[in-house]
Amino acid sequence: MLESLGVRASKVRTAAELGDVDALIIPGGESTAMSNLAKSFGLIEPLRDFVKHKPTLGTCAGLIMLSDEVDGAISGQEFLGGLPIRTSRNAYGGQAHSFEAQIEIAGGHADVVFIRAPKILDTKKTEVIATLNGEPVGVRYGNIFGASFHPEITKNPILHSLFIDAVKKHKKR
Repeated sequence: MLESLGVRASKVRTAAELGDVDALIIPGGESTAMSNLAKSFGLIEPLRDFVKHKPTLGTCAGLIMLSDEVDGAISGQEFLGGLPIRTSRNAYGGQAHSFEAQIEIAGGHADVVFIRAPKILDTKKTEVIATLNGEPVGVRYGNIFGASFHPEITKNPILHSLFIDAVKKHKKR
């Protein structure tokens, strides 16, 4: 998705690689596995520090990882925080309840996919940037973006474009 928008992307697996990037996208997947891997590789604290200072986008499980409060967290699961929101893991249902929907985002509409998606229960101080049936599914807090959905599956670039714009503004500071 990033490369189709003219941005060079690279994978980050170590703290050293994290130091080489201007921004980070934490994709969907399984938040418990992400938490366990980040702990195993000593990345929890470097990631927490990164999120405090550089643009970060989390989609689906990435949103969970960035949430300050998570309902349904597994015992011992650690999160990065940074987004002052409360989410609920898998609140839209399990794998069999995955769906495609049209959301409102950036003054327009986009078709996106929800897979075992978290629900944003409380947006607190964040800016709501995307909604589904009037409920928040995308938020922004400074340089941190979070979304319940997977925009990359339908190849809709709106969320990534908003994020790239924020990264460019951050770099100019």
